[in-house]
Formats: sequence, C-alpha cells, structure tokens
Amino acid sequence: MEPTAEQRTALGMICDTFLPGDGVSLPAATELGAVDTIFQILGRNPREAERKQLATLLGLWDSRLTGLLTGNGLRRFSTLSQEQREQALLRLGDSGLAPVRAIFQALKQAALLAYNVTPGPSGVNPLWKQIGYPAPTGPLGSAPQPALTPLRFTESTTLTCDVVIVGSGAGGGAAAAVLAEAGLDVVVLERGNYYDDRDFGAGELDALTKLYAPGPAASAEGQITLVAGTCLGGGTVVNWSTSLPTPDNIRQEWAELGVPQFAEAEFDDALKVVEQRIGVTTDRSPLSARDSVLERGAQALGWDVDTLPRNVSDACDADTECGKCGYGCRLGAKQSVTKTWLADAAAKSARLVIDANVRRIDVKNGRAEAVSALTSDGVEITVRARAVVVAAGAIQTPALLHRSGLRNKNIGRHLRLHPAAAVFGVFDEEIRPWEGGLQTRISRHHADLDGRGYGVIYETGPIHPGLATGFMSWRGAAGHRATMLDFARSNSIGVITRDRDPGTVEIDKSGEPIVKYRLSDYDAAHLHTGIIGAASILEAAGARRIFSGHQAGVSYEPGVRGSHDEFDAAARAAGYGPGQCSMGALHIMGSARMGGAADISAVNPDGATWDVANIVVADGSCFPTAPGVNPMVSIEAIAYMNAKRLAAQLI
Repeated sequence: MEPTAEQRTALGMICDTFLPGDGVSLPAATELGAVDTIFQILGRNPREAERKQLATLLGLWDSRLTGLLTGNGLRRFSTLSQEQREQALLRLGDSGLAPVRAIFQALKQAALLAYNVTPGPSGVNPLWKQIGYPAPTGPLGSAPQPALTPLRFTESTTLTCDVVIVGSGAGGGAAAAVLAEAGLDVVVLERGNYYDDRDFGAGELDALTKLYAPGPAASAEGQITLVAGTCLGGGTVVNWSTSLPTPDNIRQEWAELGVPQFAEAEFDDALKVVEQRIGVTTDRSPLSARDSVLERGAQALGWDVDTLPRNVSDACDADTECGKCGYGCRLGAKQSVTKTWLADAAAKSARLVIDANVRRIDVKNGRAEAVSALTSDGVEITVRARAVVVAAGAIQTPALLHRSGLRNKNIGRHLRLHPAAAVFGVFDEEIRPWEGGLQTRISRHHADLDGRGYGVIYETGPIHPGLATGFMSWRGAAGHRATMLDFARSNSIGVITRDRDPGTVEIDKSGEPIVKYRLSDYDAAHLHTGIIGAASILEAAGARRIFSGHQAGVSYEPGVRGSHDEFDAAARAAGYGPGQCSMGALHIMGSARMGGAADISAVNPDGATWDVANIVVADGSCFPTAPGVNPMVSIEAIAYMNAKRLAAQLI
C-alpha cells in the first residue's frame, strides 16, 4: 500500500510509542526506519479489505474520536505525553472487547516485528549490537548454483499435461515425484519464487518478505498469528526440520473416520519411503544450549525427554548455521522438497513453474479440465490436464476449491492449527537462543491430558529478535526494552496444543481466504496446562525470571517475587480469548479432510474431492484431525499415498 503523509505520521506515532528508543544507543522506531518496513510487509497483503481497514484506522488515529475510544477524552494522540500514549495503547490491549484487543495486537505485532528486523540506516540494527545478535552474513561464497531451473512466464501461456499440481511444498513436491516417476507428464505451479542456498543469509526481514506467505497474517478474530511458507518447496524450505511420523493412535483415529489405509501397510510404506527420501535421522540432533534447558528442566521434574529426528544431511553443523535455518539453509543441509522430491520430479521431466498464482480450476460436466493462474505482473497461465492435484496448503487449498465452485459443505471446515504459545525464562548464563540445532528435544509429558490423545507437547525453536515478538506481550516501552536487552540470556519453551475443536476457511468477495478460529474452552484448558508446565520446566532449569505471552503481563521470579502457583492463577485469570495471549499457528491442517463419506469430509479415501473426481488434494488439508506432532512427514506420506492411487487410475 502507498500511504498518505497523514497515515505515515500516524503509524510513526504509534511505533514510537511502542518503541521510543532510549535516547542514547537505541533509536526510536521512526529513526530506525521501522515505519517503512511495516508498509513494505503490509503491502504484500493480498486482501484489499484489510489494507483499507488499516488506512481508515491510521486516517482516524489522531482524531478526537480516537481520543474518546482510547480514554483520553477529546485529546488528539499527538498532544499526549509518552506515558499517556502508552496508557492509551494499553487500554486498547486490556479492553473487554475482543475486536479492540485485536487492533492492539495487530499494531503491537507490526511495530515490534518491524523494529527488531529493520537493519536501519547503518545496515546493522543497534538493538542487535546491544544483545550480541549477529548481523546478516549474506550467502556463503561456496554456495553452489541452484540445482533446479523452473520456468517463469512473461507472456500469456497455455500448457498441456497429464497432471497439474497446485503448490510445491511438502505435499505438492512429494506428489510431483510420484506422478513423474510413473511416467506421467507433470506441471507444478508455485505462486512464490525459487530460492536456493546462495539466496539465504540476508536476515529476518529479507526472509519474511520472500519465503513466507503474505497473508492472511492472522485469524479474523485476532486469536492467532498464521505462519506459512510461500516459495518453491513451500514450508519445507523454512521449517525447523523436525521429522516425526504420524502417531499410531492418530492413524487409528483417522482410519475410523473412513480411511482404513491409515492403519494399514499402505501408509506404513508411505511413511518409510518419505523418511528414507528426506534423510530422517536422530544422528544429527546434538544438544544445544537452548534444548539443554528443556532437557535438564524436564528431567529434574521426572518428565520424559526424547531426541527429535531431523531431515538434514551430514553438511548440517547443528550449531550457528542451523539456528538460522528457519530463514533458509545456507549449507544446503536441510532436505527440503527442492533438494529431494522436486529434484526427482525434474529429473523425470516434470515442469516447475514459479510466480504462478492459481485462481481457479475450470470444471465442466463434473470434470476438471484446466487451471488458470496469474503471475505477479498479471500474465495469464492456463494449464490443461487430465487431473488436478491441489497442494496449496490448508488455507489456500480450500480457498481455491471454493473459488472453483465446489460445494461440499466440509470444504474449509475442520481447520486445525496446533495453537502454539511460548513461556520465556531469563537465565544468569548466556543462551544465545538463535543458535543451535533447530529442534532437537521433545517432551510429551502432557500429550494426553484427557485419555483421548488431546494435550500438549513441549519443544524449543531458534528465537530471533523478530520471531520472538509474535509470542511476547507489551506492558510499556521500558519493560519491553529491558526484556529485549536480556534476550541473549533468554530461552523459551514452546507449547504446541493438539486442538480438538476446529476453525474454518472462507473466502471474501475477491476470493481471498479468511480464517476464522477461536480457541475453545476445552483446548484453552490444555494450553493453560502447557503454559504452567513450561514454566515448571524453566524454573527447574534455573530461570531467574519467567514470563508468558499474556497481554496482562504474567511473570514471576522464583524465590524472589511471586510463585509458580501465583503464576498459574494469574495466567488463568488473564485468559485465552482473542488478544489475551500471544499464539502462533505454524502447523495449518485439516480444512479439506479425508473421510469415508461426503457428509463428514471434503475428499474421499483416495484424496479426490466428492464434487469432482479428478481433483485430488495432497497436503495438510487432508488431515482428518490434528496429529499432535509436527506434520511434515505426515503430509509427505499422505501426498505420496494419494499420488500413488491417482497414478494407478491414470496409467
């Protein structure tokens, strides 16, 4: 979006209230250039309605009406002192109205993220210097030339093939390899671009604007931030390499919903093939300082701790480089689908097309005949095919099916997000949480809280200054600055909830997806148990200060201020409604689920839609329920299985 001077000024006032600097070594947000960063990020948002909402909010921000809404009478925001501005923002964050809290969270997230990832005029953010965080190094000089040569069209083009695959991530990549190996002519369409080893290392801001989806950034209610990859290889390029198989109890649950092969040898074989092809191993999961906190804390409590399997090669250093790998692996060690399945597909003459945003599947007489895509410059691409595989991710897949006129009531329903929160601990020793193996330890102590497999798991992940803000609260500029200055000595325990109760994916008038999701009381109770459990782990590991992402500002200092029981009570009172506790969704699943009947599922046991037999879904959308573990291996195994079945029909 191109902001007006008035809108830019308003956003600058907001950002400088969140981040006024310290007057010495840390600049204010506007001095750093954070406002430009926000408009750069928001400009990628495909939803015009959301861009207009922001423009309206900023246009009214310095009005007397907004003064009334923020509790300042008829006083304009620009006339307030720093303290009064902070209190005005906090009144929004503490509002009893969820939509008002959502506004605060959106502004907070934008300001904090932008400040922490903006290099600034010097190219090195002064905050990074203060906390010892390394400036971007750029690519390795030894990085090889990209192995793949995808197509990019600058003129209107029509292609013909046997199978067109929409999306090139975990599902689309695996499906492409299977179908090409079967001798079928395959075209893969990816809306993002292709990045390889030599493109990584430019820092958080560069990665966020190249490798991650531009939107939707959050659920409509402001309940949860949504994170998904958008490049050739999709989420496998940026995920944290954790490679857990589908648990046996989940497989049985899925089978009982009418897809018997989940509990049979067919899916066994798919899992084995996937693990072998992407190099899953526990041999390259050494203990980092970050994961040592999880391990020693859990062991002190008598809880289980296991080594996490990862899909990395011998080239992985599992140390400094590995911690950056959520923004692309400079070493080429992560076995993403660009390194594996897509390379296999290309070797069998599959055509890979980038910058191709598929807008519609053309269906005639109950059969899919073609897909229509647009490049970022508006160039039209048409691909005619005998079958269509949709693997665009659990937000974009149901949106595409809706845009294409499919009417099964379950398309877009049964969305699961594995709501994730974090509890932070500050230690006496340096942790440098941005370093070390991406994820190397897991505790399942609370994985089954109800006897039916619903609960939480505990994992860590590399925490960078920008990423961390998505799980933090803000109670004032000085407190936030102090928290960030402790960053190198901080660690977080991630709490990942297996959600029982679903959300939905709908589309707006322009066909863009809208995610609706409210954490149910049932799932919130489990998340709360996880947050209290994470605090227990941190305390047992020796943290001197512990705080959650509750906007109310829930924290304690073991043996000094407060107690674990008081933390429990305060977190419960702070709540888990929209805007009350920072949450993220890194695992987005289930919105076009497989099942044995059209009244309970969007696709049949072959992965084919009930509406149109030659449209097959092959991504995380297929999950009948949430798996409760990191889903990459499960996605690839389902895609492998569904593609095998489709190939048998087409050959």
